Amino acid sequence: MQNSRDNIKRSLDRRSFMKSGLLAGGAATIGTGLLANGTAAAAQEWGENRRLDAGDVAILRFLAAAELIESDLWVQYAELGGLNSGIPLEVDPNQPLNSYQAALQNLDGDATQYITSNTLDEISHATFLNGYLESNGADPVNFDEFLTLQGSRATGAQNIGRLTNLMHLNVDTSWFTRYRSAKNPDFGATFPQALKITDRRAIPVDDADLNGSAAHLQVIANTAAFHFGYIEQGGSSLYAAMNQKAKHPEVIRITLGIGGDEIAHFLEWVDFAGNAVQAPVAPVTDEGLTFPDFFHPLNPQTQPSLIFPVPCDFIRPNLPKCSVIRPLSDEFGGAVATIASFTADGLFVGQSKKFLRTLNELAVAADAATR
Repeated sequence: MQNSRDNIKRSLDRRSFMKSGLLAGGAATIGTGLLANGTAAAAQEWGENRRLDAGDVAILRFLAAAELIESDLWVQYAELGGLNSGIPLEVDPNQPLNSYQAALQNLDGDATQYITSNTLDEISHATFLNGYLESNGADPVNFDEFLTLQGSRATGAQNIGRLTNLMHLNVDTSWFTRYRSAKNPDFGATFPQALKITDRRAIPVDDADLNGSAAHLQVIANTAAFHFGYIEQGGSSLYAAMNQKAKHPEVIRITLGIGGDEIAHFLEWVDFAGNAVQAPVAPVTDEGLTFPDFFHPLNPQTQPSLIFPVPCDFIRPNLPKCSVIRPLSDEFGGAVATIASFTADGLFVGQSKKFLRTLNELAVAADAATR
């Protein structure tokens, strides 16, 4: 248990920013063990009627694993695209920005702050979930052994092992059309890709990338923008799906509370991605990938200014349409579906079979939980 506590401490330490504004150490650490055998003492503190059952623990452990994945990728975005100085640009507008940050700022004047804030939020989620698990006698999740992938070599990126890969992404952009549709995937609806983004990088790979043309950096930043939305819409559906399974009132509070923050993230990145496909940023092309101006011609399924979810089929198709998070079902928004989607996204290119097997085991256990 002492080792688990040490892992938690390391993850807390990583929440602080160095003077450069970058996260001091990478993603929060989370553990891979199953339920600890020695949980009786912690359970007695709750009382027999408040003990977490195996289903709730499985839900929390998978959510901790998912938050580690998010923490790791957001740390990589923050190192190169976040707020380096820690001082808002509104306070110090003359602070130097690298070309990737400048391209992100073209999408929103607060881009660097939003990326930094989103990163800290995800790390807080992972740290809290692990701490909550341990406080109730369950092992936290620890992925230290899987921090093996090579990240960016561009100036500003840390030369440390990564859990995720942001340089070979196949970004599913159907979320952009799904939330502008009156259809719901839980009823079998499918949605076209807003853009085809295949095997692309969302961060500069090296200094040659960082020193590339304005169009080159803008396409990398625009790819990141659509990836931000993809990641956070997945978290929104995942927490909503897990909430339907949770039993203990505190676990329900956790899935609602953190899930609400994921939705807040998603809404920001919906607007952010929309700015990548309208003037003055769009149209822009580099290496065969074009981000067009979606206002010309105008298509309601890709209208950039539609940032709130369009009302859709909900509960039963014969009921009035309702604006909701979707999907909400295990089939499309559950734990196994999330890992399948992340894998197809290219996040785990280069990862070991053991890592993928561990994730799948955690996901199957979470989806098997019932209220």
